[in-house]
Amino acid sequence: LAQIPMQDPTAAIAELDRAVNRLGLVGAMINDTANGRTYDEPEFLPLWKAAEQMGALMFIHQQGGDTLVTPRLNRYHLPNTIGNLVDRAVTFASFVFGGVMDTCPDLKICLAHGGGYTCYGIGRMDRGWQVRPEARVNIPKPPSAYLGRFYYDCLTHSEAALRFLIDTVGVDRVVFGTDWPFDMAADWPVSWLLGLQSLTQDEKEAILWKNSHKLLNV
Repeated sequence: LAQIPMQDPTAAIAELDRAVNRLGLVGAMINDTANGRTYDEPEFLPLWKAAEQMGALMFIHQQGGDTLVTPRLNRYHLPNTIGNLVDRAVTFASFVFGGVMDTCPDLKICLAHGGGYTCYGIGRMDRGWQVRPEARVNIPKPPSAYLGRFYYDCLTHSEAALRFLIDTVGVDRVVFGTDWPFDMAADWPVSWLLGLQSLTQDEKEAILWKNSHKLLNV
């Protein structure tokens, strides 16, 4: 995965094109925002269209320690353990409510950390779409209709949460994640996944390698 200059979408397109079409990389890893701007902003739409055309995967993972939780409670490692999950849910919402996923139906986005709180909070997002006109301004369908348009890694640190993720988005949208080499990485992640009793062998193999091979065309 490439690193691209998200603060300049035009330069980001050029670097993504170089990475994918000249260097043979599969996409880019990006933060949840660029200089504090979320990805529903019109300035980013040419990048999403370009990534869609290239078939590039955009893997979204925070770039550092600051998250939306940081200004409110910057203790106990909560900007990471809670904040990363908050940020991922907001990123999902920016792509969906902003209409990006309708404009770019083949855009490939993977949300780290199981998509954060996205699946747990999708019912409330749907309710907002039902009752508030501003939630419907860009999208003709409820947010839950877009869950299956994203990919999610399996790094939930919880069997129950991973089971819920699979049941909500479909096992074909879940890929293997480890958080390596950070201190929050899963210990023995392959062994952990293989030992989960609520997953079938087919589901385990899909997450461990089959889905990634299909997603990345390898």
